[in-house]
Amino acid sequence: MFPAQALAEAMLARGWRVKLSTDDRGARYAGGFPEAVKVERVGSATFARGGVAAKLLVPFRILGGVLGAVWSQVTDRPAVVVGFGGYPSIPALSAAWVLRRPRMIHEQNGVLGRVNQVFAKRVHKVACGTWPTALPGGMAGEPVGNPVRQAVLDRAAAPYIPPGDYPMSVVVIGGSQGARILSEVVPTAVAALPEGLRANLRIAHQARDEDAARAAAAYEAAGVRAEIEPFFADVPRRLSEAQLVISRSGASSVADISVIGRPAILIPFAAATGDHQTANAKGLVDAAAAVVILENRLDAAGLARHIAAILEDPHKAETMARAALGEGKPDATARLVALVEDLAGDHA
Repeated sequence: MFPAQALAEAMLARGWRVKLSTDDRGARYAGGFPEAVKVERVGSATFARGGVAAKLLVPFRILGGVLGAVWSQVTDRPAVVVGFGGYPSIPALSAAWVLRRPRMIHEQNGVLGRVNQVFAKRVHKVACGTWPTALPGGMAGEPVGNPVRQAVLDRAAAPYIPPGDYPMSVVVIGGSQGARILSEVVPTAVAALPEGLRANLRIAHQARDEDAARAAAAYEAAGVRAEIEPFFADVPRRLSEAQLVISRSGASSVADISVIGRPAILIPFAAATGDHQTANAKGLVDAAAAVVILENRLDAAGLARHIAAILEDPHKAETMARAALGEGKPDATARLVALVEDLAGDHA
């Protein structure tokens, strides 16, 4: 939702009227959109949830959503339809294809998601958040970057304080609800660090409710101050104050880390479609701004070595921070806006 929200904010500022077309589940995450954005709920569904009966109904729910979106676009005549992937984008993109409306997709990850794979050859432009992005043969993508929230832009290129013999912040994020493997391994790795280093650490760890108590107990036993929550509303501030970030490599997380500019240890989600989180991490890793540890190779001892190698070497940490900043694209929203307006102009 973050890239869609960023685009909506920018288009409104330029005088456009913006409508968000999504399903009931997506609408629950639309609270950050400006009030001027009309939220239109359409029927959609995924085969990834529910039992056999629910899966049998999926095509009918999607078809109903497409028909509703066709009627909406006949009456509303959008200048451009932009899809951001996921099943909620199927109705609007399908309707735009049927009605031959100008249409494009934005793919956050280095590998196209299932829905964007279907529509990649049925749209006029493919905007890529991660570059390079694996695209079907004959397809050309437009590398725009991943738009980030204004709260991230407000912290863009915030001065980095390298690690030293003083309180240091480590931010651990595994998605909006944390990641179980990070809650299991990171506290144990922190406990294995040299006592002098460990005593200076302040941990902000995003963990699921069911994992929080165990992680808190592990940090406490190691004598480390830790703040553990299922969701941090102020992640941009915490990243800007961090000496090190330990994170999954979702596209939004990688974009935030790059725009703010922080050293990172990235653990790609092994079950991500097409292993896209490993692809997302590639730019930071190639730039020597991040270390990547594959999930099947993640253990406390190895993670502790990587943490110590960064936090005990201020020059290395500072170099990684600068390299991360070099990978950031704070103008990604402006690039995406330009594509949208170009597409609208071409089909006016």
